[in-house]
Amino acid sequence: MRKSNRFYFVVTLLAAAVFTFVSCTKEGAQGPPGKDGEDGINGTDGTASCIQCHDNSQIWEAKILQWSASVHATGGNFGRNTAECAACHTSQGFLQRMANGTHEADGTVDNPNPPNCYTCHNIHSTYTPADYSFTYADPLKLWINDAPIDIGKGNLCANCHQPRIPDPLPVPGGGDVTITSPYWGVHHGPQAGILTGNGGYEVGSGYGNSAHTTVVTDGCVTCHMADAYGAQAGGHTWNMTYNYHGHERLNTAGCMTCHTDADVLAIMVEATQTDINNKLATLASILIQQGVFDSTNTIITGTMTADQAGAILNYHMVLEDGSEGVHNHKYAGTLLQNSIESLQ
Repeated sequence: MRKSNRFYFVVTLLAAAVFTFVSCTKEGAQGPPGKDGEDGINGTDGTASCIQCHDNSQIWEAKILQWSASVHATGGNFGRNTAECAACHTSQGFLQRMANGTHEADGTVDNPNPPNCYTCHNIHSTYTPADYSFTYADPLKLWINDAPIDIGKGNLCANCHQPRIPDPLPVPGGGDVTITSPYWGVHHGPQAGILTGNGGYEVGSGYGNSAHTTVVTDGCVTCHMADAYGAQAGGHTWNMTYNYHGHERLNTAGCMTCHTDADVLAIMVEATQTDINNKLATLASILIQQGVFDSTNTIITGTMTADQAGAILNYHMVLEDGSEGVHNHKYAGTLLQNSIESLQ
């Protein structure tokens, strides 16, 4: 009897399980319809906005390739991520200090990025081609002397590529100054000052600007971002020269609007750079003789006259500009020549 009861109990239990399984697999009554999406349209293509930029033209790949070969990407300077340095050397710090209207980032930048797409463009703000617009393009005032400048699209670059304020700042006709750091000066990127004819120690007279100051309406962008030569020059490399069969060539793509003969242009560039480099060498020699430069053209700290400090400022202003006078030959040449004469 016990075995029989147990048998019937097991059979009953199995039957109940099968009934439950079958019942659960049957489709029940349909529930109420769900709400439409926020746009009120069912079936909208989720990539409709993305493909306005991310199409198959490969333009993004070209820009990234160029940027990857640029000094912005490869220079390694974004490791300088304290508040003062990060303001230009890191993408995050630049956006912070521009938003705050200050000269420094909010603080030390964690996980710093070098200047990149997000630094200069409003990437992924609207998911339309408007994302290509500049983060900052308004005219600005240079830090060193509050001079207002407007170099079009180059205004974005000028926010960092401008002379810093040396401390102390020598004044023509002023008293002696004491320099305590061998790195004193306008820092490494004073291009906006040279291009617009601003920020130098203007002893003497005869200051003026070359045609580039007014003719090149978009400043840095016009020449440095002209049609690219691969990933060597132009475009988002910002380089002005490229290597061709072992020879350095000038990327003249942005120059030919005004300079119609590339060979004549090359001769002009060589003459300009030779003149400026000769003046730099002469000024450095005088500063060495007067005991304020050492044999490597490094500042010997101490107290010196305003004209000696001003000559050092001008030397580094022109040297660190990097164009060897091409940006604004007249202003750069006058800064150097007048400094030479002030010390003789």
